[in-house]
Amino acid sequence: MTALRARQAADRHESVQIRVRGRVQGVGFRPTVWRFAQEALLDGEGLNDGEGVLIRVRGPRDDIARLVERLRGEPPPLAAIEAIEVAPFVGWLGEGFRIIASTTGEARTEISPDAGICAACAAEVLDPFARRYRYPFTNCTHCGPRLTIVKGVPYDRASTTMAPFPFCADCAAEYADPADRRFHAEPIACHACGPKARLIRFDGRAVSYEQHSMLDDVDAAMSLMQKGEIVAIKALGGYQLACDATRADAVDRLRQLKRRERKPFALMARDMDVIRKHCAVSPGEEQALRSAAAPIVLLAASAPLRLPESVAPGMATYGFMLPSTPLHVLLFRRMTRPVVMTSGNLSEEPQVTDDAEAASKLGAILSFALIHDREIANRVDDSVVRLAAGKVRMLRRARGYAPASIRLPRGFESAPQILAFGPQMKATFCIVKDGRAVLSQHQGDLEDAATFDDYSKNLSLFPDLFDHRPDALACDRHPEYVSSKLARQRAHSQALPLFEVQHHHAHIAACLAENDRPLDAPAVLGIALDGLGLGAAGEIWGGEFMLADYRDFDRLGTFKPVAMPGGAQASREPWRNLYAHLMAETSWAQLAMNFSELEVFQLLAGKPRATLDAMIKGGVNSAPASSCGRLFDAVAAALGMCFERQAYEGEAAMRLEAIVCPKAMAVECDELAYPLTIPNLKDSGLPYIEPLAMWNALLGDLILQTPAGVMAARFHKGLAKTLAAMTLKLSRRDDEAGARFDTVVLSGGCFQNRILLEETLRRLEEMDFKVLTHAEVPAGDGGVALGQAAIAAAHSMVAGKIRPEGGSPCASVFRDGS
Repeated sequence: MTALRARQAADRHESVQIRVRGRVQGVGFRPTVWRFAQEALLDGEGLNDGEGVLIRVRGPRDDIARLVERLRGEPPPLAAIEAIEVAPFVGWLGEGFRIIASTTGEARTEISPDAGICAACAAEVLDPFARRYRYPFTNCTHCGPRLTIVKGVPYDRASTTMAPFPFCADCAAEYADPADRRFHAEPIACHACGPKARLIRFDGRAVSYEQHSMLDDVDAAMSLMQKGEIVAIKALGGYQLACDATRADAVDRLRQLKRRERKPFALMARDMDVIRKHCAVSPGEEQALRSAAAPIVLLAASAPLRLPESVAPGMATYGFMLPSTPLHVLLFRRMTRPVVMTSGNLSEEPQVTDDAEAASKLGAILSFALIHDREIANRVDDSVVRLAAGKVRMLRRARGYAPASIRLPRGFESAPQILAFGPQMKATFCIVKDGRAVLSQHQGDLEDAATFDDYSKNLSLFPDLFDHRPDALACDRHPEYVSSKLARQRAHSQALPLFEVQHHHAHIAACLAENDRPLDAPAVLGIALDGLGLGAAGEIWGGEFMLADYRDFDRLGTFKPVAMPGGAQASREPWRNLYAHLMAETSWAQLAMNFSELEVFQLLAGKPRATLDAMIKGGVNSAPASSCGRLFDAVAAALGMCFERQAYEGEAAMRLEAIVCPKAMAVECDELAYPLTIPNLKDSGLPYIEPLAMWNALLGDLILQTPAGVMAARFHKGLAKTLAAMTLKLSRRDDEAGARFDTVVLSGGCFQNRILLEETLRRLEEMDFKVLTHAEVPAGDGGVALGQAAIAAAHSMVAGKIRPEGGSPCASVFRDGS
């Protein structure tokens, strides 16, 4: 025994068991523990199990305390510690510290999201002297695939799609060496033992290229793109379609083949220098681009190097990402231009993940594909974020973020296990267990059969990954949502209580949960602005002011309900909303008298107005909707954008935001903002936002030929000003009873509009309201499942027990807002 060990032996020793919970598997946590323990000369062992990482150590009390402090303060980059629990340990521990084999058990740990390539691995694949030079599947504990390859827990190689690739001797040595950054990195491999990439032709013909000018199949794939070809690429969470973004002919051909008429394409660039040639990039945006999540970041396009209009028609932003895998790093080695990197699918279908499906679907439209022989276990789209009001905010939560859990606020510690089925569009689901919520990756529109199949597959996978057995279910109140129908079927077949949650209440609750608002905190004013959601009495809502907490809500205000002639068709054809809005404010004769010279009047005159008038008057497929989203559609149509049809959901509102004149937003006084008033609805007595004066001002500006960008700015500014005025009115600050709330929540898809969010937030904060907004989860429907889960959990704990005694199957049905 060394002198140091002899001295330690003389100190007071103890044996403890340290339980570490959270995202601690597959992220290099055990090697970190091993290194810390070795440096402290502690004896013991560490292992993965179903609850996280378990450490047993023996040594001086102070050294053990320092070990725990270092674990809290110096975890690996991808780790997220939820809790560290220390308890006495009685048992034998050998000399020295070692890592032992994983055990199974109840899964209480987290599956890590996929992580973008780290700097060390990126350097290796470009280093001619490194063993993994130009190996497109290089990874370590700090980066690489996780959710996309996992099939079960514990997170070991045998439970992933790397199981068919046994280690070579060199990889096995790295895997077994606690001092190596690849220690127990389950997906590691190399040229000798791992997956291999191949460039193929879908028609089966041999690929011919000059070996002396191209290093390998990956390099050849980029050469094809440089020559104008479109190439399918098998990436982490699904196939991608790629072409040179500077070639209008290639981009136009991709749009035609993919049947994607106008929706913007995502872009990938080799490095920040390439991105800066086309976009203005702030430090916060650069940090997001370089982060381990490696999302698509929406950036302001900058002149003069505009890409072809067909890359992002009508937009003022580009969605850029950096290479997130070694395959992409190698692919872009010689590429100094941006590349379209869009999902490998036909429009509105889920991303292709299966090789046979790729051959049948993508092979019908393309010639070339860069493939590999590692299975994609789980489909995961690219995440999308944007910087707004000083924060990086989630628009689509998927690769790099899901399924990282969200700790629920104080008061939810004893919440039962909940499964919330989420909305219909931008679908996600959410599970609650041990006081944490796990939101699934973005799924898509559940009306698409293939998307629903993928959603159902994940609903089966997540309970196994997280050992989740729900005590109650939650869904949207809308009876025709596919997710709600599935929830009702599951509640009946499994005799589980079902919480049917009002859509906009779920939006508000999601924002409360994300912002760590305690369960029993006072109610807030929630402003939920979106397209459509079923109201408490079956109406169509979409612009709501609610006094709300996790358990209840009281609708205090709304937008003026306006008919939607044609129902769902009105959501796709903005001219219908424009006509309905104008006819809700005036008559056709008055409109003709004042504005007949306008082009928009002539366009409306050519529509089947008599049919629409009869539909609206008779209430035939023309339900009134208090929808802020449809107001955006109507204003966009009046300004000549997407008048006839939206090519994708939200196009009209996005294009309206895109044309806003920044100078007009900055310098025009509030008096020039389009006015909206706040009278009371006669039937309900609710104050509502009345757009009559706004329409008069807007149509007047059209006569004056005011630039569209200035008009769009005046609309955004006027709407934000009115939202603040309504908030002040509802707060009753001049009432003897005092303020009813001091906190405001902004949620719903309309607040993914950066200009509306920033303007509304600024005005409310100037009035001394505390304002809660979304960042970790989307403000749109992608966050609704979290709100459903929080509301169901809150009600379950109030009830004290989940299932009423003697209840029949699905006897306990709670309808939020009834």
